Amino acid sequence: MESNKTTPVKSAISGSARKIKDNAADWHNLMLKWETCNNTGFDAANKIVNLKISTKSYNEMLLDNTLSTNDGMDKDKVELENCCTELLDNLQNMEHILVRMEKLSSTLKGVCDLEAYQCSRNVSKPILFHTWPTKLFYETSIKMSEMYKKEMSLKKTIAGHIAHTSDQDLLMVYLSCWLYQPYIENSIKVLLEGMLLETGHRPL
Repeated sequence: MESNKTTPVKSAISGSARKIKDNAADWHNLMLKWETCNNTGFDAANKIVNLKISTKSYNEMLLDNTLSTNDGMDKDKVELENCCTELLDNLQNMEHILVRMEKLSSTLKGVCDLEAYQCSRNVSKPILFHTWPTKLFYETSIKMSEMYKKEMSLKKTIAGHIAHTSDQDLLMVYLSCWLYQPYIENSIKVLLEGMLLETGHRPL
């Protein structure tokens, strides 16, 4: 009678494949969440910029004695504070997403280390899916994590300065940088699609 038990190595391989497949799906979902947060953050930043511009206009009219009350400015100040809070809350959500992305890379590093240990005695490393070696999943994850890490740093800088800047051109630069995310390269779409195709989330 044949035993139904799998060997420890085969069990580890199937477990590694499952982790990598789940990892690819998690990357896809986290990137979608990031984009949603980016759009929400842009809306808040855009409100801040508009309020900064209108406040500058109020100040100019007060100096010219063409405006006799600052009630509108008081209202804008409260709204500005609310928008800043909204932007910072959104930034915190993006930080949480980044932490989860970095954990995905750590998980893949663990899978690579396990594979290296199991295959240390002249045993060839398995291809768990179609063509990618396990190490390539880790390297791809690290590349994507680094892009988001740099982008997070830029967004923190923008959030820290946008409400304290009166230069309209600089405000427009901040808005553009937030929206278009210069540190997240177009190649990230190819990297993600490669992971999804390789793991069977996308049909070949």
